[in-house]
Amino acid sequence: MADAIEAVLERTRDDDDGTVEWSDVRDDITSGQWGRLIERGILVDDEEGFQLADVDDVEDALYDDDVEEASEDDDGGWRTIDKLAGVSAVGMILGYNFSPIRNAVGNTLDLVLGPVTGSLPFYGVVLVAAVLTGVASVLVQGQMMDNSAMDGHREKMEELKERRKRAQENDDQEALEQINQEQQELVMEQFGNFASNFRPMVWTMAVSIPIFLWMYWQLGTDPSVTSQTMVMPMLGEMGWRESALAVVPFPAWIVWYFLCSMSLSQLLRKALNIQTTPG
Repeated sequence: MADAIEAVLERTRDDDDGTVEWSDVRDDITSGQWGRLIERGILVDDEEGFQLADVDDVEDALYDDDVEEASEDDDGGWRTIDKLAGVSAVGMILGYNFSPIRNAVGNTLDLVLGPVTGSLPFYGVVLVAAVLTGVASVLVQGQMMDNSAMDGHREKMEELKERRKRAQENDDQEALEQINQEQQELVMEQFGNFASNFRPMVWTMAVSIPIFLWMYWQLGTDPSVTSQTMVMPMLGEMGWRESALAVVPFPAWIVWYFLCSMSLSQLLRKALNIQTTPG
């Protein structure tokens, strides 16, 4: 819409009265964009034609250096630090197959989490890890996810469907053209919001993958942990590295971790009243 607003602004500057008509800018903007400018109150009707509601605000939005820099640095809501968190998370995933990364992460986190291993059996260690990652995940989602925008997009899409139905009944081709343009712009906004809502997942991975990798490192380096067993519900006693599921052969410690993590995350979301899906 920035190009459309700029075209209208240039036309109002050329007119002594600061007015503009659709016929003046139809070669530069679409009818859908023209309709949205009116609908959002950027253009207002007066006796001579249409005028910009606030020229100063429009000029600030178009030409302010801070706004331009924010637009360049903000890729769907992603900041540089978000991208670095994503890269680090992906790098640590390689640690599952690359022992130098695994050993570096394991030894580093063991300085903090090592006492937990010494004072609790391994099923308690996994429970503590699930609590840490669960709390981090819920808090990050609560701070970063914008479900109000998703709800707004859904309401706008429903409104467009109703308008399209009325326009088709009246065979109003101009209205249909405007609705198509608005629908395309709304889809692009939804993609931007969808990309923005991936940020919480990146930060959750940046917290959970190192802890997960540390547990994996423990099972590979500490004989006292490797030798422990646990009685799994409906499966009986088994070692932490034994396969716990016949269909998907995950080891027992991963199954136990996900059971703890999912249960605790649901309890925390309800306790903190954090919604992670549009309502």
